[in-house]
Amino acid sequence: MTTATATVPRAPAQSRGHAVSTFLHHHVWVRLAALLSLPMLWLVVAYLGSLAAMLVAAFWTTNAFTGAVVHQTTLDNFHELVTQSVYRKVALRSLGVAAGVTVIDALIALPMAFYMAKVASRRARQLLVVAILTPLWASYLVKAYAWRVMLANGGLVSWLLHPLGMKGPGYSLGAVIITLSYLWLPFMLLPIFAGLERLPDSLLEASADQGARAWRTFRAIVLPLLFPAIVAGSIFTFSLSLGDYITVTVVGGTTQLAANVIYDNITTGGNLPFAAAAAFFPIIAMLAYLLAVRRTGALDNV
Repeated sequence: MTTATATVPRAPAQSRGHAVSTFLHHHVWVRLAALLSLPMLWLVVAYLGSLAAMLVAAFWTTNAFTGAVVHQTTLDNFHELVTQSVYRKVALRSLGVAAGVTVIDALIALPMAFYMAKVASRRARQLLVVAILTPLWASYLVKAYAWRVMLANGGLVSWLLHPLGMKGPGYSLGAVIITLSYLWLPFMLLPIFAGLERLPDSLLEASADQGARAWRTFRAIVLPLLFPAIVAGSIFTFSLSLGDYITVTVVGGTTQLAANVIYDNITTGGNLPFAAAAAFFPIIAMLAYLLAVRRTGALDNV
């Protein structure tokens, strides 16, 4: 007796799903585009869209009597920013603070990262990484106000410097640089530490075998290989310092930076078009910095 076996037809939905998965498997770019479509849409709408709105608002002005925004295209805001000497001084001061914080963090991070990567034991290295990352969990305001207490006249810094016949910076531009250098140090230290971990110990040993001193080894071998990591960290420290306004308000006293001009015109002055125009300075400064870095080729192998 023969038994007939019935074949169960594949469901159309299952067949279509198999066809789609096969198509995506053979077309990598389509799969990548599908995965990135929602994040890219959010980037375009939320970030680039807000930048476009700010660009449009920068060409408006406000009524001097009512304070209402006048939707009329004008270059008055940019003309005032360029011609008024106070805004030029604020711009140069902001660039100087950002550059100073970057240099200070690099000078502090280099020996610390070298010790962590090449000298410390594995267990000590892990503890040091945890110690560096732990402050990032603390509130930004808590750290800023902690430095406000330490930097005040008669505070901890003044108490430590008093035996040397010196006093603390108080609330000033120096206090801003000190506080920002502390806040952004991990963003410089971690890229340099990662770069040093990738540096083979055999290169240092070969340099020592050839009779090179420590400074010669650092200048000829370590620094060129570590330059991309330093540049990567500098992008964080420079951009974060350039756009910071809270630290300046907390410990800066009467100091004004570019971000404070933007903030004050939004909250106090109510001049949104002028604030939008002023916001283009840090954007242009960062674009120029990134283009300069790109021309060096430092980020090609990061």
